[in-house]
Order: sequence, then structure tokens, then C-alpha cells
Amino acid sequence: MNPANKALWYIESHLAAPLTLDEVAGVSDVSRFHLVRAFGAATGLSVMRYVRARRLSKAARELAAGAPDILSLALDADYGSHEAFTRAFREHFGVTPEAVRDGACLDHLKLQEPILMESTALDHLKPPRFETGKAMLVAGIGDRINHQNNGAGIPGQWQQFHQKCADIPDRVGTISYGVCCNGDDSGNFDYIAGVEVSDFSDLPREFARVRIPEQKYAVFAHSEHISAIRRTINTIWNHWLPVSGFKAADAPNFERYDEKFDSATGNGGLEIWIPVRE
Repeated sequence: MNPANKALWYIESHLAAPLTLDEVAGVSDVSRFHLVRAFGAATGLSVMRYVRARRLSKAARELAAGAPDILSLALDADYGSHEAFTRAFREHFGVTPEAVRDGACLDHLKLQEPILMESTALDHLKPPRFETGKAMLVAGIGDRINHQNNGAGIPGQWQQFHQKCADIPDRVGTISYGVCCNGDDSGNFDYIAGVEVSDFSDLPREFARVRIPEQKYAVFAHSEHISAIRRTINTIWNHWLPVSGFKAADAPNFERYDEKFDSATGNGGLEIWIPVRE
């Protein structure tokens, strides 16, 4: 059972109990950092966002069925007060708990159903090679990726990058990088479509920047079309890494695009560099 499946099972089995990211990660036998990436790759949601959505959806069903005590529902959903629950409920569904109870209807609500995990992993993942990646500076087009946009804007970032890359000063070589960095416990992270540069001193403010330290990496080849990259990433985080004998290092991970990659068609393949430690 992979980490995302373990997490889903545990969440659904303990939905009425207090849950923390540390607890779910512990049950899943991985670090918080690993679980956030693995769960997001498999489901498109962050761990705690899924927990909140499931709890609020369960409460909505009970309200539509006529539950009289909203405070009890709030406490069951791990909210400390009626006010906190009402605020979260309105932010999530756009209506108050009282409105759902009075209307006794769920048709207009986007409820979060339990995710039944299917294995979308690759049937065969070519074993990685291991390299000690050099320290480098990467500059390019950056954006914050969250589970509302779910990375849908990344192709647009690359389009902007190709339009503006000639304006990036002090470029080193022709390799392009898609860097995931500055992740948080909710599964949000910065994505930078960029190139290596020798210095940030003259970099215009419009460009994002990240320092990548010297680090050991497991390097995977992705030879399919770029649109299938999430399948490969899911397989790495949920299938290869848990049995590899390595742990994920809390450092940027990135895609590496060399001259064989065709940005116009999405063909040609790329490499995925995952930071690891013993």
C-alpha cells in the first residue's frame, strides 16, 4: 500500500477524531514532506484540505437531513466554536450551515466524496541513476502552485518563459529547468520555469529566482509526452521511493529539459531529479 493510499485509509477511518499532518504522515511511514508531495501527486489535493472538505461535506449531509445542533457538528468536524465552523462552511460552500439545514437540499453544493484510489502508476519505471547535482542559480517565470489551480497554469508559465528567456541576463548553457521549491504543509509550492544563471545581481524583478544547493539526486527519465508527467511523478513518490531505501531530502526537485525536448510538441523526453538522502 503506497503512502497516499495509507493516508486516505487513515483519514477515512478517523474522520471524526482530531487529525494532524504529523499523525497522518506517521501512519503512512513517511515524512511530512514526502506525504505532502505523494498525496498531492496522487490526488490533486493537499492532505489537510481533503480532511477539511470531507468533514464539511459530512456535516452538510447531516444538516440537510435536519441535524438540530450545529455546535455538535462543529465539534465533530474539529472546529472549536459555532462561529469558526460557520466561517469555514461558508468559505467552502458559499452558504451558511443554517441555509443548508433550512433548504434541506444538497444539489447546489460541491461535496467532497471519499477518494477511492486507483493505481495510476506506471507499469514499469526504469530505475534511476544517482548523481550529485552541482549548486546552481535558476531564474525564470515563477508562480505559486496550489490545489485550487492544481498546476494548470504551468504550461502557461513555460509559454511566458519562452517569450522572455532572451531577457534573462547571465544565462549559463541551454538547459531549461522546472523547479519545485518552497513547499509548505498544505502541498503548495513555487514552480519556476527557468534557466541556470551565473549571477542574480542584474536579474530584473519580473523574474523569479532560486538557489539550488549541491545535493544527491535520484534521476528518472520521462520519455512519454509531457502531458503524462504526473503519472511518472506519482510512481516515483508513491511506489519507488517508499521501497528504495532512501528518504526524500527537503530540497528543491526539478525537471531538466535538454535540447532533445521539443517545447512546441511536448515530445522528446526529460529528466526528473528527486533529492534523496540515506
